[in-house]
Amino acid sequence: MTVCANPSVELLQESNGLSDCPGFKMAGVAADIRENGDQERLDVALLLANAPCPAAGVFTLNDLCAAPVLLCKEMLEKSGDRIAGIVVNSGNANAATGEQGMLDAKQMSTLAQLQTGVGSPFLVCSTGRIGRKLPMMRIDAGISKAAQQLAADATASQNAANAILTSDTRNKCATATFEVEGKKITVAGIAKGAGMIEPNMATMLAFLVTDLQADAANLKSVLKDACDQSFNCISVDGDMSTNDSVLIMANGQSGVTLSTDRDDAVRLAFADAVLRVCSQLAEKIVGDGEKVTKLVELNVQGCPSKADAEKVARAVGNSLLVKTSWYGNDPNWGRLADAAGYARVGLKVEQLDISYDDCPALIKGVPQDDKIADWKAIVSKPRFSITINLNLGSGSYRLLSADLSEAYVDFNKSE
Repeated sequence: MTVCANPSVELLQESNGLSDCPGFKMAGVAADIRENGDQERLDVALLLANAPCPAAGVFTLNDLCAAPVLLCKEMLEKSGDRIAGIVVNSGNANAATGEQGMLDAKQMSTLAQLQTGVGSPFLVCSTGRIGRKLPMMRIDAGISKAAQQLAADATASQNAANAILTSDTRNKCATATFEVEGKKITVAGIAKGAGMIEPNMATMLAFLVTDLQADAANLKSVLKDACDQSFNCISVDGDMSTNDSVLIMANGQSGVTLSTDRDDAVRLAFADAVLRVCSQLAEKIVGDGEKVTKLVELNVQGCPSKADAEKVARAVGNSLLVKTSWYGNDPNWGRLADAAGYARVGLKVEQLDISYDDCPALIKGVPQDDKIADWKAIVSKPRFSITINLNLGSGSYRLLSADLSEAYVDFNKSE
């Protein structure tokens, strides 16, 4: 994702994930949550702060919210400045599970408290198949095992990053740092997500940690802004999940405090660091989309408003005809124009410009057919950009999308 870079913020080329930030321990273990006899696949993760600390979250807007989402919202409202950590399971979403689902989510938090000996609540997240009750005996054993393996090293961090995965092919980590009066501040994160990706947000979980000192309200403000520019600007398949959650914890170990002044240098640097971490994780999610072969950056410009530009971007980025043409290496700009038109924002074909990377396909509604070979070469690449300019105003929007393959259909025809 494109971010407005702050020169004092450095995005690490190689991230170990959560262990890059001082003051946190983590673990990832196997508990066979899927109940398929796989004793090797990691599926329970535990994150523990050095002491209970402020946390904040941003969640799915799906009316069918999973029990862990409802519980996290409740916990953050009541105890947002004293959260012990986060406990996560993959393989089972604990969504559409009724009253028992909420009881099980609460039990996960209680078990984490008991096993770590910390009295403050643990936020709870789950991801996986919808509509199945959690296998609580396995959850119990997994949390107990994870508590015994808590560590602050890279191995523990990678295990935690792997334990939250479902259909992902690889884990996703990102870290950014900046300095304040000689003190280094770190923002580190991990995420999962590959399918059911359409914000707000996607079938995704993301967990960020920082050693900055901040209260829950300020964390929420920064996190929401970052999510709006990252996780809410991606789409793989147009489906919104029941469990989407982005959580951040701030243990204050650096001794540097986040200002409430939006123009303060520390706040600006921190906001940029959070955005960079979220943006890198978001891009990794789209790049790891289920059976995806192409990552496509859609830049919609010249719309009457930003909202109109987003409507066009989502119409194009979620069009099955468009996505299949990308998969087939077909620079079919007609499908792009059609999708932009049914967004119904006032498109006038005689003013429409479309280009693949920097190569024009349409200029003021006139096809540039002498460029067909160039278009073909561009859309044959694993990553390319498309710019659609309606020339109707100043509204713009950027969306990361992906193609749609036969393998996606085969992968998702059953679980």
